[in-house]
Amino acid sequence: MALPVPEWRGFAARRWAALDPALRERLAAASLHDMVRLGCDMLRTEEEAEEAALPRLCRRASTDKAAAAAGALRERGNREFGRGRYREALGLYCKAASHEPPGSPELSICFANRSATLFHLGHFEVCLEDIARAESHGYPDRLLPKVLLRKAECLLCLGRLQDAADALSVVESKIHMDGLMTSPTHQTLLKKLSQLKVKIHKKERCPEPAPEACGDIQGKSEIWEENNSISGASSSLSLNFDTERGRHLVASQDILPGQRLLKEEAFVSVLCPGESLPLQDSETAWDTRVTNADLYCHRCLRQLLASVPCQGCSYAKYCSQDCADVAWQQYHRTECSLGALLLTLGVFCHVALRTVLLAGFAEVDRLVKWFHSGDKDPHNPKARVTCPGETPDTGAGTRGIPGCNDTGQYQSSYQAVFHLLPHTEQHNPEHKFLCMLSVVVICKHLQEAGLHTAVLNQESSEQSSKPKTSEKSSDELSPELKTVAEAMLRHVLQLQCNAQAITVMQELGPADGAVVNKKPVRLATAFFPVLSLLNHSCCPNTSLSFSGTTATVRASQPIPRGQEIFHCYGPHQCRMRVAERQQLLSQYFFECRCRVCLDELESDVKGMVSMRNSFCCPSCRAPMQGEEGLLCCSDEACATSVSRENLSHRLWDLQQQIKKALDLLRDGKTDQAIRILLKCQMDAGNFLSPEHLLMGEMEDHLAQVYATLGKWQEAARHLKKSIEIVEMHHGPTSEEIGHELFKLAQILFNGFAVSEALSTIQRAEEILSMHYGPQSAQILELQEMKTCLSELPRSIFQRT
Repeated sequence: MALPVPEWRGFAARRWAALDPALRERLAAASLHDMVRLGCDMLRTEEEAEEAALPRLCRRASTDKAAAAAGALRERGNREFGRGRYREALGLYCKAASHEPPGSPELSICFANRSATLFHLGHFEVCLEDIARAESHGYPDRLLPKVLLRKAECLLCLGRLQDAADALSVVESKIHMDGLMTSPTHQTLLKKLSQLKVKIHKKERCPEPAPEACGDIQGKSEIWEENNSISGASSSLSLNFDTERGRHLVASQDILPGQRLLKEEAFVSVLCPGESLPLQDSETAWDTRVTNADLYCHRCLRQLLASVPCQGCSYAKYCSQDCADVAWQQYHRTECSLGALLLTLGVFCHVALRTVLLAGFAEVDRLVKWFHSGDKDPHNPKARVTCPGETPDTGAGTRGIPGCNDTGQYQSSYQAVFHLLPHTEQHNPEHKFLCMLSVVVICKHLQEAGLHTAVLNQESSEQSSKPKTSEKSSDELSPELKTVAEAMLRHVLQLQCNAQAITVMQELGPADGAVVNKKPVRLATAFFPVLSLLNHSCCPNTSLSFSGTTATVRASQPIPRGQEIFHCYGPHQCRMRVAERQQLLSQYFFECRCRVCLDELESDVKGMVSMRNSFCCPSCRAPMQGEEGLLCCSDEACATSVSRENLSHRLWDLQQQIKKALDLLRDGKTDQAIRILLKCQMDAGNFLSPEHLLMGEMEDHLAQVYATLGKWQEAARHLKKSIEIVEMHHGPTSEEIGHELFKLAQILFNGFAVSEALSTIQRAEEILSMHYGPQSAQILELQEMKTCLSELPRSIFQRT
């Protein structure tokens, strides 16, 4: 959630409405500097209302360690493990480990239990890491032989025979030292020990042949020459500035489709927590749902298998101890005790705080003071003063363009972030008041918790290794924290127009299925100052993808020299009508005048997007017309009319039935899933246009069901129909069509439809490499499939 929780927004709205009209007018016209100072005064004089509202909200999002939660989650994980539901057990053990207090003996048991699920899922390297964690956290000596046997078995599976033999020797000595050789448990361990010894002996005598290389699947290398003036950008781009378009990038030479234009590491990113927070309505009610906060590293956004929990809170989780340590040093030592507050006040406030923590107070203070000097607008070259680190505008190259340093370079730095437009005058005054109240509250909590010295970099990391609980400070914010609050307010306002959603293709259902289905998911919110140079177009000439916290921009079509480089901010021409796009884009404080918008506005027609996703007449199947409550058939001879509410209700019922079918599919009840989906298709044909996206989704779901049953031809038939609809909506070279072709290639590969599979692979490769580059995981998998198919006998080619 980008903004604070609804209850806090409501509280701020009531505070705003209760203000004296003169004060509201003053706040609406105030600079960020003055808003912060007025806000500090308000919180100091009306502290009781704030004190009553916020702690209650924060208790609902508690991020404290809770041994009761850890025990309940671990027991639930044990039950899932006993049922053979290892993925579910893995998630529960991860959540349990995050709730265990540091030094708790139960933490080692969580790691040991989690290692068992990882072993069953075939993640042997990660299993070994968890076994090492269990040992280092004091796993009970009496239980250690069982875990060490698992370690030996992992090493055996990885082909590390000597290490496996050494581990077995340690197990054997521990069993003998116990002196209880006749107990049933020890007899079981001895039997397992003997079996593993035999396996090692066999592998030593008859080593398995090394796997043959399956052709050259390394992908093509990319030619890349970095720009001397713009960090992370290609040398084929140049940075320009004018009063109408602001800073923007232009092609300095002809660019080909698929060419990489920009690769930038986020200056700051914050993981979006997901939709659910821990339930704490009673002592025994603990939320077991898995969200993004459980699935991805909170620092590098790498997907997690065995998370390393923060020692101070139950929320932050990392892919490794290294990531945890770096995060602690850079920002989490300050954020750790504020977890519930930051979850309550939303991701934008969290990004703003982390931005100033990463920049360091000295840099924040320098730029805020510069901004006050003369009260000049840094984005207006005619009125601006020179920022520290910049030279006066000489008219040469990029010097003088806001955000560039003294050599004319535009870098992914805090200076570039600071120069992103906050649009202070265009934000709704009530929204600015909410943002101001939120950042001042955060700074107030920093001061009360004794964390302000860490924020201002006034003590070493060793001194601040543990959050301080409570030296009650003065109610008045220190001048330094007022500077921090002003910078944070600036960043929160900037985020409305400059926040970049980091997205990831998340797998739906089991990852080991014959066909992997994925959907895009918003993973994090970030500042990419170089990426922010790209202006919007509803028909962009670039494609954007992410790997962890790194954004990559590629050309999605030929871009001639002199043409501006455009990125789509969200409302693409293929997905919605021009009126809907303009409404969505209003949040960025501009009216889109791109080519496709102007063409649609001049043509004054509804456009194909509206027709494809429209209702059709229940009587004659012609498109329905009308913008208000009553829709009429477009065929004058029919004259059927139906209320929009009626058709919308039918659509909602249809979506619920599809959801029910997918739940049945997840439970392995494929026959029932097929029956419901086929009935949904028939019902949908009576009131939805044949090109409606939901029609394509149903074809896609049917393909998934038939693939699960191994009926490859039937699966391919349905998926081809889905691809036709996806192509109508998104275009023949879109990344959406690339993902659909990838799924079709998997189905054709599994069904040994060799010739068709090879041609599908080639088309999928061309599209996906243009969007994600020749080294992407999907491209490498397509190349593996192509190599395997190419090695089949020619006779199979002739039959398929």
